Amino acid sequence: MKEKILVIVVLLWSANCSFAQNMSQKSVIAYYTGDENAIRNYPISSLSHIIYSFLKLDGDTLAFMRPEQRQTLRSLVALKKNYPNLKVQVSLGGWGGCEPCSGAFAKPAVREKFAVSVKKLLVEYGADGLDLDWEYPGIEGHPGHPWMKEDVANFTALVKSIRSAIGDRFELSFAAGGFTKFLEESIDWKEVTPLVNRINLMTYDLVNGYSKVTGHHTALHAVDQLPEATDRCIDRLLQMGVPSSKLVIGAAFYARVWKNVPDINHGLFQPGEFKTSVDYRDFDKEFSTGNGFVAYWDEAAQAPYSYSATKKEFATYDDKRSVAAKTRYVLDKQLGGIMFWELSEDFEKGGLLEEISKTLKNARK
Repeated sequence: MKEKILVIVVLLWSANCSFAQNMSQKSVIAYYTGDENAIRNYPISSLSHIIYSFLKLDGDTLAFMRPEQRQTLRSLVALKKNYPNLKVQVSLGGWGGCEPCSGAFAKPAVREKFAVSVKKLLVEYGADGLDLDWEYPGIEGHPGHPWMKEDVANFTALVKSIRSAIGDRFELSFAAGGFTKFLEESIDWKEVTPLVNRINLMTYDLVNGYSKVTGHHTALHAVDQLPEATDRCIDRLLQMGVPSSKLVIGAAFYARVWKNVPDINHGLFQPGEFKTSVDYRDFDKEFSTGNGFVAYWDEAAQAPYSYSATKKEFATYDDKRSVAAKTRYVLDKQLGGIMFWELSEDFEKGGLLEEISKTLKNARK
């Protein structure tokens, strides 16, 4: 009997240790577009990765968009002296930043030379990896940017070339659209997934600046009026056999705002015209009671929103409650982690990053 009790105790202890280890291994990834000084004001210890955004494709070479980016990257990498577990990646592209990608990466010689340039840059600056942000292979992305169905195979070939060039020493990830058309038409998941460290899912902008009807742009759960959501994205990828440990969901550190929205259902799922985006750090000013805004919570979608009947404006966003819910979802689904666009839009202290960190810490207790 004593031996059985001892075995049970050991098993429980092992399970708890394993669970705690899983908590500590969750990636918390910040996309960052700021300068070399501002980054030091944020709680860097809460991050596993900083993805410096964006670099560009210059012919067949990974290149900086502006000269000052060189020093910023050096400064980001220097942070690792005080934060030895921090990884610093660079990102190629972004919305509007990958116009030549379809045509260039269709050429094997360009893919090979680009892959070599990636390794050269990572070695020179001491960075830890590359994040590909091609929006989007095989489907329409930024208006007017070239795309073709062959992009899907060419993206696979590009990933293979980069992995071959950088080996296992460096990390490779890509930013993936969180919407159904991307999931089903842009990526050969079977071929690409084994070659990357993680997939950063842009589970935001699911209602975007081209939408003529309001909705949650970064909801956790799908609802009847809004089928695109974080859980729908994750469920689809898991069904396709993508390992949960490689999936990183996205949070939005900004709001999307529509104008001329009728005062029906507090502006939710109503016609309107996209107006602007607002950084999280400016929410209190922009969505104040003085401007007529009232904050609401959609329990089914696990998503916040605000509406001003005075201004006829609707705002959709993430807040502390929703990023905490997303972080718990990462733990419940045993996902790889959570990322966000982008750190410069957060408060330096007491912001959304700290809420993510706090939620992870509380889960370990």
